[in-house]
Amino acid sequence: MKVKKKHFRQARSWLDVSIVGIQFPVAILIGYFWGKWMDGMFGTWPWLTGVFFLFGVVAGFVNLFRITAQAARSEEREARAAAEAERENHGDDGDVSR
Repeated sequence: MKVKKKHFRQARSWLDVSIVGIQFPVAILIGYFWGKWMDGMFGTWPWLTGVFFLFGVVAGFVNLFRITAQAARSEEREARAAAEAERENHGDDGDVSR
């Protein structure tokens, strides 16, 4: 059961990281088309398109950093839990003087 949960958590972590490939260009495209639409409404071509395109790029990078940091924290938790389980299974209390 524990092995199944471990594999599920790893798969979930990889799935979360893989979504970056979709979220990054989508954020950029949303920014671009939002700016283009606003330029059409206000007649300010190309200024708002450029500004919102840059907002989209920034949003993509923020998502990238957020998701990778979350995945790194998850991996660290898994490593700590695995090390703790290994210690408990071997009866090692951390005493290295043996």
